[in-house]
Amino acid sequence: MSYLLLIVEPTDQRSQRSPEAGREAYDSMVRFAEDLTQRGLLVSAQSLASTDEAVRVEVRNSERRLIDGPFAEAKEMVGGFFLLNCDREEDAIAIAAECPAAQWCTVEVRRLAPCFE
Repeated sequence: MSYLLLIVEPTDQRSQRSPEAGREAYDSMVRFAEDLTQRGLLVSAQSLASTDEAVRVEVRNSERRLIDGPFAEAKEMVGGFFLLNCDREEDAIAIAAECPAAQWCTVEVRRLAPCFE
């Protein structure tokens, strides 16, 4: 079964870190991904750029609307993800608790499922 670990962080968190602290945090996440790969659990993992660079797309009444970041109403952003293949939700939750990011932000565990469920 597939589970997604979403790394949800405050939008201003990255700008408050020194470059060295940011690199240290990133490196710890890379080591975590390498460990998950060795354990045969990791399908994919990526870090995402800040919402300052993001664009939201909406189509309403056949009209496309683009909204550039940063998004004033947002207090949090998805900073990255780990896509896992594990047997049970309990396993995914245990892995989320091992994630270094759980020490400085929230790790949301979501099962992949069709949108009609």
